Amino acid sequence: MLRILIADDHDVARRGIRALLENHAGWQVCGEAKDGRETVEMASALRPDLILLDIGMPNLNGLEATRQILANSPNALILILTMHDTDQVVREVLRAGARGFLLKSDAGRDLIAAVEALQQRRTFFTTKVSQMVLNGFLNRTPSDIDQDGDASLLTSREREVIQLLAEGKTSKEVAVTLNLSVKTAETHRTNLMRKLDLHSVADLTRYAVRNGIVQVF
Repeated sequence: MLRILIADDHDVARRGIRALLENHAGWQVCGEAKDGRETVEMASALRPDLILLDIGMPNLNGLEATRQILANSPNALILILTMHDTDQVVREVLRAGARGFLLKSDAGRDLIAAVEALQQRRTFFTTKVSQMVLNGFLNRTPSDIDQDGDASLLTSREREVIQLLAEGKTSKEVAVTLNLSVKTAETHRTNLMRKLDLHSVADLTRYAVRNGIVQVF
């Protein structure tokens, strides 16, 4: 039995994905998560074999959730679902350690094939995404490499803090979400601005959008 965790902040999307998966013999949906933080917690508690994970979730995005899940469970199979197919997003998905990347627009046609591929310990990328990966890595410019390097400056905790700030949360709300003191949350905010040479929350938000830490729809 392949046990699957579905993570998406849209109820309709989760129901649709669940319906597709549960029609397949030998597959069981063991849980549903509505944001990245809940996904990490459920992955730890339920130990699913495979996780279908949306990138653009609140509180903790799918990329950071992927990193945290794989840090605790290196053998977990993660399939990223997203509406965004830019070269940068694809590179970040690969860097985070996901085994597959599927556009939501292709899910109705390719979801079963994608899960079957990961179940057999293979990767899965649609033809369009595979070509984007090839083109993206072959045609990278020095500025692309510099921009990639910027994101790697941040620790996991700093990526969590910058996402919450970019989503409009105050330092106090960040502290509550991450179980920190307000002083520690403010210290993270100050350190982020210094490290990235940013000077306002608006600058932090632009950085978070540019580097795929938060999604803009």
